[in-house]
Amino acid sequence: MRSIVIGSGFGGIAAALRLKAKKHDVILIEKQKDLGGRARVFKKNGFTFDAGPTVITAPYLINELFELFNKDPKNYIKITPLNTWYRFIFEDGMKFDYSGNEDQMKDQIEKIDKNDVKGYENLVKFTKKIFDKGFLELADVPFDKPLFMMKQLPALVNLKSYKSVYSLVSSYINNEKLRRMFSMHPLLVGGNPFTTTSIYGLILYLEKKWGIHYSMGGTGEIIKGLEKLMIEENIKIIKGSEVTSINLNQNKIKSVQLNNQNEIDADNVVCNADPHAVYEKLLENKKTNTIFNWKKKRMEYSMGLFVYYFGTKKIYEDVEHHTIKFGHKYKEHLDDIFENKKLNEDISYYLHRPTATDKSIAPDGHDCFYVLVPVPNNQSNINWSIEGDKLKELVIKKMENSLLPNLKDNIVEEFYLTPDYFEKELNTKYGSGFSIQPKFSQSAYFRFHNKSEVCDGLYFVGAGTHPGAGVPGVLSSAKVLDKIL
Repeated sequence: MRSIVIGSGFGGIAAALRLKAKKHDVILIEKQKDLGGRARVFKKNGFTFDAGPTVITAPYLINELFELFNKDPKNYIKITPLNTWYRFIFEDGMKFDYSGNEDQMKDQIEKIDKNDVKGYENLVKFTKKIFDKGFLELADVPFDKPLFMMKQLPALVNLKSYKSVYSLVSSYINNEKLRRMFSMHPLLVGGNPFTTTSIYGLILYLEKKWGIHYSMGGTGEIIKGLEKLMIEENIKIIKGSEVTSINLNQNKIKSVQLNNQNEIDADNVVCNADPHAVYEKLLENKKTNTIFNWKKKRMEYSMGLFVYYFGTKKIYEDVEHHTIKFGHKYKEHLDDIFENKKLNEDISYYLHRPTATDKSIAPDGHDCFYVLVPVPNNQSNINWSIEGDKLKELVIKKMENSLLPNLKDNIVEEFYLTPDYFEKELNTKYGSGFSIQPKFSQSAYFRFHNKSEVCDGLYFVGAGTHPGAGVPGVLSSAKVLDKIL
């Protein structure tokens, strides 16, 4: 049985390893010259910049991939837990250190609003129920049959999945600052907290269950460790070649065509590529049914990302590993990103300072950062060749005023990525950062299926299929293959 995997993000690598463990002949094809997809690495003058994922939760899902072959993960990767998970900073200067220490959490909540301590406790209890159902029971099972989805509906209704994450949090928490903090998790997977189904409230408990971790050397070291494992297990890896078409014999997978004119026969193709791009570009001549076309056309896509990477000659010791800085407004800003598709100067951002934990990824005496700003996807028609520099200057100014004094004078290395990068280099629809939005109407059965609805032998893993974006999500999507392939 020969299975070809297209794309080498976490989902694609996990799929390749899981299929190899099932004795498939596996070929992994990556259009870039390096593996990782969204988890690529950029090295610049002694700085190591992770392109994408920086928050590692549920590390057992990574460890499982090594254990499939009776290998000890510690011989390949080093993952360390963080004490402070996020530092939240508000426009009025208030700080909140978010962690797994429940006593410290409750002390901080009490200082803001003592009436919300009990609400927080009850919120955690409820998110555990969502976690038990949504993650432990359903994250790695296929949702390719409507009857199976219908069977889950009573439980999902009982878990208030018809509510948004923000609405759910607000039913337990009264203080607006606390509401923002405890409802921000959908943004980690491309969703608007005001429209994302409350099922994604499970992320709050998932963090508490296993903590938040960092991969020493950067997230790219996990990719490096997994690549070593794939080589050891004789998975053929083809880099720097792009799949230009998926070929069928009647309605069954036959082969894939590469941009170097090579054709590789296959029994199955597993796509870690964006499903929309696969159906539009690689299967462009394939006739699809009316219902599928309607479903594909109505999909709403996640926000875009502006990511500014920079290294400094000054060390900012007081900045935590993960910092989330809120602007003045919350809903209004998110409406501009998701609905109005326009930029807003009242930005919120996530600042990643891995050198707080790992000095090895910057030259001696230097600091390493990236700052991520949610922005509209390319349905906005924003001209990033003009607006990119403007937004960079705005972000620098914002950080200088609140976190990183004299930043501009201390930058020695810098570059940024916009939704154009995601659209052109990663082939995502509209340059979205996380494929389709995690609304209820686009979750589980309503996402692109792990097993293609269109042709035999075609499968999907990654952000666009069940269960969704984020490292635990895409790793779980590969586990679904165990049940359908």
